[in-house]
Amino acid sequence: MNDVRVAASLLSADPLRLREEALSVKEAGVQLLHLDVMDGHFVPPLTYGPGVAEGLWALGIPLDVHLMVNCLDYAVPAFAPFSACLTVHAEATAHLHRVLQDIRERGCKTGMALNPATSPDFLPHVIDLVDLVLVMTVNPGWGGQSYIPEMVDKVAWVKSLIARQRRHIDVEVDGGITGDNAAALIEAGADILVSGSYLFRAPDRRKAVASLTALSPR
Repeated sequence: MNDVRVAASLLSADPLRLREEALSVKEAGVQLLHLDVMDGHFVPPLTYGPGVAEGLWALGIPLDVHLMVNCLDYAVPAFAPFSACLTVHAEATAHLHRVLQDIRERGCKTGMALNPATSPDFLPHVIDLVDLVLVMTVNPGWGGQSYIPEMVDKVAWVKSLIARQRRHIDVEVDGGITGDNAAALIEAGADILVSGSYLFRAPDRRKAVASLTALSPR
């Protein structure tokens, strides 16, 4: 038995039935709801506003909000009241330290997301302000993309860097996560698996959740 958590990516849920979909994956065993907020600028799609986050927050399921936006001066205060953890992209701001500080002062856990090509080398310089590092295993923007297997090494690198700093920081992975690749990511150090299409398209969502956290023997 391991303590890896699963977050259901609502980007793959039926947008007209978000409440029912959220309750369904909670019943299936997920611990977090992952809400991808996109602004049409940092990434091309346009998704959810703070009103959607507020409605999901009212369900009492911890909300893991992933801001794929350029205007953090608006998005952070708008979403912070409805976020257990608020994650921003390192690539979206020249003032990452200040943004993370602002999130923490608003009472949220802080997350820092890294695109596939972004190095985590600067993590030690903001590590006092980071509760979670999100390693993107696809390029951000659309659900249903193909998983990038090279990111397993990056997860291990981030986990090792955190261990050397003697910090308790969660490593989250997001993008193309299925029962076929979850074990390798867990072994590399992933603490939270974000899964969308794999969960919401599964005929049995409870079995799909269980397959993500069942470590395969090596």
